Amino acid sequence: MSKVARVVVTCGMLIFLTATVFAGGFVVGNLASRPNSFLPQFNSPVVASADSSDGETPQNLGQTFSPFWEAWNLVHQEYVDQPVDDVTLMQGAIRGMMRALDDPHSSYMNPDEYEIATSDQSGELEGIGAFVEMAGDYLRIVSPMPGSPAEEVGILPGDLILMVDNQDIAGLDEFEIIGMVRGPAGSTVHLTLQRQGHDEPLEFDVVRAKIIIPSVESKLLDGNVAYVKINDFGERTTGELKTALRDLLKQKPAGLVLDLRGNPGGYLTTAIEVVSQFVDKGVVMREKYGDGREDTYDALGGGLATDIPMVVLIDLGSASASEIVAGAIQDLQRGTLVGETSYGKGSVQNWHPLQGNNGAVRVTIARWLTPEGRSINKLGITPDVQVELTEADREAQRDPQLDKAVELLTGGASLIPLQVWDWPKVSVQ
Repeated sequence: MSKVARVVVTCGMLIFLTATVFAGGFVVGNLASRPNSFLPQFNSPVVASADSSDGETPQNLGQTFSPFWEAWNLVHQEYVDQPVDDVTLMQGAIRGMMRALDDPHSSYMNPDEYEIATSDQSGELEGIGAFVEMAGDYLRIVSPMPGSPAEEVGILPGDLILMVDNQDIAGLDEFEIIGMVRGPAGSTVHLTLQRQGHDEPLEFDVVRAKIIIPSVESKLLDGNVAYVKINDFGERTTGELKTALRDLLKQKPAGLVLDLRGNPGGYLTTAIEVVSQFVDKGVVMREKYGDGREDTYDALGGGLATDIPMVVLIDLGSASASEIVAGAIQDLQRGTLVGETSYGKGSVQNWHPLQGNNGAVRVTIARWLTPEGRSINKLGITPDVQVELTEADREAQRDPQLDKAVELLTGGASLIPLQVWDWPKVSVQ
């Protein structure tokens, strides 16, 4: 994998609690190797250039960085435990700078962390199988992976991991927590979780496993309804989706359910390719950059399922690229959204490896908007038909959200028109 900037739209610092995978699962990849014509161009003006070929502080930033070097010298001169590790201090300074942006999606990875982030994405995972993000001092479950040990023991989106093997994780770095949770298949980890609506923490013993998850799953449901579930927006997704749609459409289904529940996002390019299978033309997403530039992304044309009636399922675990697809379907009145309000991740990140094998920084470079200019960041997308999936439903293996989708498509209820929502908007003139 070449060391180039990477553009992803994935939910925060999403982490597989597995042996080897981090940062949005399959979304990390070399976008430059993927042929497409709609990658963002990064030509934003730089207000204060820090270019310096010799590694010295640039003259135009000398006064700004004077307090930093003063503090650096004081640490080296007065700190009680000498010698200090200069590399650790440097990495801590970069990490602090990224945190000072007050953006949970802009971050620093040291070389070990970056190696995990860019490791070969084989789709074979060892661990509990959950997407998580930092939430203050703890980790929050965005969604357990389908069929994973986390899902099987009843871990839910929104759960906070408080303790690992009875050790408090408050204040630990996310990778320290990963090191505590991950492990070989067959071993057990004890997790203490806080769940909204429960006064006392919940305890789970999770047996780690090797998990192989396809990007796309599909089948024909009772009532002759096609069902497609997309688990991530990776390099394989578009091809797998086309294959699934061709097979299903041969059977002349009455309608189609697109299940985006628990999907944390992935490649921006893949999101556009996916929504283009269902929307034949028009703007499907907008991007607004910090310098005021705005880009629009149109449907690519040639979609396989642009006419079939469809329902899209979303929930709290549907984030970023999933929300791009769901937002376009809703704005363009292409289908009905059913389920629960989505996560609310409305930004795009660019990954930059640092020179000298010093890790990488991930910087938020744009906010994305739905075709109608809606900003869903920190708000999520409200479904047209809200249906809750309760703990009792899960325990009884009921799926009222999917049931409602099938009901809408088979004539048991009417597909409701898109409502006019009072959303905050960002100017896209």
